[in-house]
Amino acid sequence: MTSIEDYLSRVKNLPPAPRILPELLQLLRRSDVDADKVVSLVKYDPALTASVLQLANSAFFGSARPAEDLGEAVTRLGFQQVYILVAAVSGARNLSPAQKGYGMASGDLWRHSATSAVAAQIIAKELGDDVDLVFTAGLLHDIGKVILSDTLESTYSVIVHETSQNRYPLLEVERRILGFDHAQVGGRLLAKWNFPPSLVAAIEHHHQPDHAGEHARLAAYAHVGNLIAYSLGQGYGNAAYAMEPSSAAFRILGLAEDSLPNYMMHTFDQMGVIEALFRVKT
Repeated sequence: MTSIEDYLSRVKNLPPAPRILPELLQLLRRSDVDADKVVSLVKYDPALTASVLQLANSAFFGSARPAEDLGEAVTRLGFQQVYILVAAVSGARNLSPAQKGYGMASGDLWRHSATSAVAAQIIAKELGDDVDLVFTAGLLHDIGKVILSDTLESTYSVIVHETSQNRYPLLEVERRILGFDHAQVGGRLLAKWNFPPSLVAAIEHHHQPDHAGEHARLAAYAHVGNLIAYSLGQGYGNAAYAMEPSSAAFRILGLAEDSLPNYMMHTFDQMGVIEALFRVKT
């Protein structure tokens, strides 16, 4: 049976690595970070620079005088908002196209991923965890689907039947067809992109957070964010019928399962943020 490494080596159109994210995430964890250091990372990407300026000058973050340069925009938005924007724009490049193998139209996977990220971040802020790291895990949890979509397009009817009719978990169907699943592929892809081990483990085990070892908490955030996105209708194709909630994720985070509606409401209130990010994606 083909290994994930062999499979990835044969994929002709691997998505481009969002190289700036690991560096920016590491930078923002330092106590001596300043705006110039953040600007120096962003400024060599014209699309990111334009997006930061566009968001800083949008009605959502608007002020009486528009920001004229990247440094002013970074100062106005704040480091955390800049990171979220950079993550969203980088993610959008990979997640926005249609993924026919999963029955997803253009923008579906991106909206689902952005909603998951915002939901997970809301919970992380309340619980006092690293909101930037959690946002990234929520945003990239389904990146493996971008890799598998083309392969699965020819077997899409099988996926629909197995998930919507027989209600088999999507991961099980992927494993039956390919020998591995999108979570495993996503984790391996992030490892190739030199993301930190915590994110690699969180993405690989976001459907089974208790299998993520020392990184189970981050995987649990990705799982609950994913669940909230589906619950808000930000799912796609047949996959919404194949999501298995993990009681372990709630236990790991110390959350009551009946708290989900409250977090759904808070996430819904932040849909304006998601739409603002969607409008400035590239």
